[in-house]
Amino acid sequence: MQGKMKRIYLDYNATTPLKPQVYEAMVPYFKELYGNPSSIHWAGQAGKEALMVAREKVANLFHVDPQEVVFTSGGTEANNLALKGVFGVFQKKWQKKGRHIITTQVEHKSILECCDYLKKQGAEISYISVHPNGQIHLEELKAQIRPDTILISVQAANNETGVLMPLKEISDIAQAHNILFHVDAVQMAGKKALFLDELPMDLVSISSHKIYGPKGAGALIIRRALKLEALLHGGNQERKRRGGTENVPAIVGFGTACEWAQKESASEAQRLEELRNKLEEGIFATIPQSLIHGKDSPRVSNTLNVSFKGLEAEGLLLNLDLKGIATSSGSACSSGSLDPSHVLLAMGVSPENALSSIRFSLGYQTQKEDIEFVLEVLPEMVQRLRSLNEACR
Repeated sequence: MQGKMKRIYLDYNATTPLKPQVYEAMVPYFKELYGNPSSIHWAGQAGKEALMVAREKVANLFHVDPQEVVFTSGGTEANNLALKGVFGVFQKKWQKKGRHIITTQVEHKSILECCDYLKKQGAEISYISVHPNGQIHLEELKAQIRPDTILISVQAANNETGVLMPLKEISDIAQAHNILFHVDAVQMAGKKALFLDELPMDLVSISSHKIYGPKGAGALIIRRALKLEALLHGGNQERKRRGGTENVPAIVGFGTACEWAQKESASEAQRLEELRNKLEEGIFATIPQSLIHGKDSPRVSNTLNVSFKGLEAEGLLLNLDLKGIATSSGSACSSGSLDPSHVLLAMGVSPENALSSIRFSLGYQTQKEDIEFVLEVLPEMVQRLRSLNEACR
């Protein structure tokens, strides 16, 4: 009888498994501590205290006041609350001041599709292009600023390539022009330090399930005194900024995940960078015509995006899966799409090469042996698929 196939998960940018301590922290709030945090009796007060502790843990990771943390259902809701909330307030109170928002061509779909929605509500959106290395053109950003610009929204780290954006320079530009600055930090949180007492930002989106917490929890950090139009009405929760009964178990898990990240993420990032570099160097050495995207830019430590010329990513993904290796061709939110990555196209990658790209994203369960196994099976797969494609022409 053959042994069970080894499973190697290299899709941590899509979602992460729960850390054991996160699961353990959540369990009581599914069972004994089930009270509604808005209730004044003992059961409700236990839930309220749990929210307070979790809020402090999230705040500590980013060096902000706990009252600046607004819990959401995840990164997508946080991004929507940031953009729609800012635009809504300006349209209500300062309509003449502005309706212009600046973002980039490589943002997550939750930003780009939110901008599409806001355009129908009267917003005007400018999309900044990026260099071939994936970072934005800062001079173009400056040139796009207008008297009616109300918000700049830029991701901290790209979800497909891992490329880090120059947040300090963007923050300086926003402050110099008195423009609000929103950062989608979903793919950076827990991988690289982001301290808001050192780097001024007005709004920051984060997600639990990208940092070993549960799905269904996230947060928008809203700096003190900033007013937003709420998306969800129907209660006084989150200081009237997000109505609805809080998902206490998920928020407790989220807080515990942030606590782990504060203590361990720096050393873990170094370990993952060594493994990522081993994978990158191995691919470059053994597979001709491989293109590493964002190679010349600072990247989060766990992410590698590579195109294999002469094949389509879908076939390679299926072959890797047959070997027990889970990877992706880009954002999980775009799975099922046959279109080339908008991120890679914006970087100047050809449609053909964009369709041949694979994203490897590593995490805490990734070991050296996993990388060695991938490097053992991947070259033969690529060669075989290239030969099949050539034979079909």
